[in-house]
Amino acid sequence: MKRNTSLILSFGLLVLACSLYRVFDGRPWGFAPQIAMALFSGAIIRDKKFAFLMPLLSMLLSDALYQVLYVNGLSSTPGFYGGQATNYALFLAMTVFGFFIKNIRVGSVLAASVAAPVFYFLLSNFQVWIGGGGYQRPKTFSGLLQCYVDGWPFFTGSLMATVFFSALFFGAWQLMTRRQQQLSPAN
Repeated sequence: MKRNTSLILSFGLLVLACSLYRVFDGRPWGFAPQIAMALFSGAIIRDKKFAFLMPLLSMLLSDALYQVLYVNGLSSTPGFYGGQATNYALFLAMTVFGFFIKNIRVGSVLAASVAAPVFYFLLSNFQVWIGGGGYQRPKTFSGLLQCYVDGWPFFTGSLMATVFFSALFFGAWQLMTRRQQQLSPAN
């Protein structure tokens, strides 16, 4: 029971820390831990319906913080906006990428850490283009490519962040579980 309580507290603190980091004003474009968190929770949390909670709670909390800052004139980024449901659905998909990490190995975590932000970039920018958001590029193949170019700075930050934070989350998890195995009495 104590292990479950400390695990829930640890995951709750992780959600809070990632939410606060996402609204940090000085971070590079797209450099946020939420995709890595989605991969991590998808791979680690056994009850898959709960795996979706960590990244969604982190997004919701950080969006609420963004909204408070926006309403008070402290940020130019609104927390709540049109098309947000699609963004949340994409984060559900990012969690599913974590389901495919069966063995926590450098290769499998790295592959998911590259595949998930590529998937997110392609679908989210397509959604911006088809929905007429962003710079409202024309509905042509050239306009779609322009939309992808527009999103490139966010993609590079997202890719670097996902690799970095995945290494941090999965590495810390591996160290914690090894330490726990060393401390637990042999059966």
